[in-house]
Amino acid sequence: MKRILILGASGFLGGTLYRELCPYYDTYGTYFTDGSGAGNQHFFPFNHETDAVEALINDIKPACIISAVKGDFESQVALHKEITTVISKRDIRVIFLSSANVFDAFSNYPSYEYDKTLSESIYGKFKIRIENMLLRLPVWQYVIARLPMVFGPNSPRLGELKYFLEHKEAYEVFPDLVMNVTCADKFARQIHYMINRHLTGIYHLGSRDLIHHDEFIGNITEELGYERPLFKNVYTRNTDRFLAVLPKDNKLPAQCQLEVQDVVNSTVLR
Repeated sequence: MKRILILGASGFLGGTLYRELCPYYDTYGTYFTDGSGAGNQHFFPFNHETDAVEALINDIKPACIISAVKGDFESQVALHKEITTVISKRDIRVIFLSSANVFDAFSNYPSYEYDKTLSESIYGKFKIRIENMLLRLPVWQYVIARLPMVFGPNSPRLGELKYFLEHKEAYEVFPDLVMNVTCADKFARQIHYMINRHLTGIYHLGSRDLIHHDEFIGNITEELGYERPLFKNVYTRNTDRFLAVLPKDNKLPAQCQLEVQDVVNSTVLR
């Protein structure tokens, strides 16, 4: 059975991946928050700011590493530098969860897999640095999975929205932002398919259709049953701006694709 190591398995995305993969693979994960992985013999404490990942890799001997860690950006860059050094000498693949923000300097159109990356944000620039490290590896050895906004019934984004709605506070929406979205359960199944099929390269894992941010949040709010929500419209320019990652060269099969309505249904459990 293939052995998989998920770095950051106690987080939202890492935890979703662990639950999806563990029935099918010999899956291990790391946790940082005290108690978040205690009692699970397949979970190991790991602090990427202080611990060496090579020792963990030597102990677990994974065939595939999935990077879903969060935290200090510079420490994450150092972590992935160590990962690329270690796996360059071994038959180990890495799947890196990147972001649509690697394109946030390009706002006039959606972005595809092999478009040039350029970011104005600290977050986007940090993701680009790690992507560039991985791109120096042989293509069979990496997957760069770029994600748009991720939702789901237990997602931090939904939790934040519910907090504002329940406390009757104004939630910021961006009427000029055109985006695509994804949901955690569908994203995990996409990664599962990619592992099973030994896919490599760059993949865009968002919905195949686009929607304005304010319309999407309005749809979620309506499905949740909140009446008269308070929204604060925030305009950043006079015309629409795009932050969407669409597949063109590396498309997954139809059963692995999703649309905005699928994300809404999954997020409100319908």
